Amino acid sequence: MAAPTSITRAARGGRGARERILQAAEELFYTRGIHATGVAALMEAAHVSPRTFYVHFPTKNALVEEYLRRFESEKPLAAEAVLERGDLTPAQRLLAIFAPMESDSPAPFRGCPFHNAVVEGAGELPEVARLAQLHKQAFRDRLVATAAEAGAAHPESLGRQLAVIFEGANALAASCNDTEAFTDARRAARTLLDVAFTTAPRE
Repeated sequence: MAAPTSITRAARGGRGARERILQAAEELFYTRGIHATGVAALMEAAHVSPRTFYVHFPTKNALVEEYLRRFESEKPLAAEAVLERGDLTPAQRLLAIFAPMESDSPAPFRGCPFHNAVVEGAGELPEVARLAQLHKQAFRDRLVATAAEAGAAHPESLGRQLAVIFEGANALAASCNDTEAFTDARRAARTLLDVAFTTAPRE
């Protein structure tokens, strides 16, 4: 996932304050981390006063939760969006989630925002952990459904295995700041698809 668009030029004033706060959270939580980003930094980036901030988000944790919920609806992550593409066959969509990461940004690769939030929460943010668990389960279920749509003999097994490979690649790429992990993951996924469909999909 590429770093969110910078919000440093956001307009000042009260109109759109909630959206500016969420945009600030999207950028700063993802690039700096949740614990490293204080409320003061969020208010400065969003150009809002403490009063305005707390009117929209009574606590920082409430903002963290809403930041994650946005990925469920308004801003789907790239791998999840590709599973909805109508120009690819179901089998091609399963392979496309491992597409090489392309970005000109010098910022380190940060991986999955849900994974990062759970790790940072260290068991102290139960609602964040719940949101991440639901998100990961939904992604895995979508892979299983796509595998079934593609005609895999054992879609449950294939979908779950692809989820493990994908999540592992994300974590390794973020830990090492090396997106080459997705190239290796793609090869592993193609091997699974070879077994499941005899011939892996070509793009």
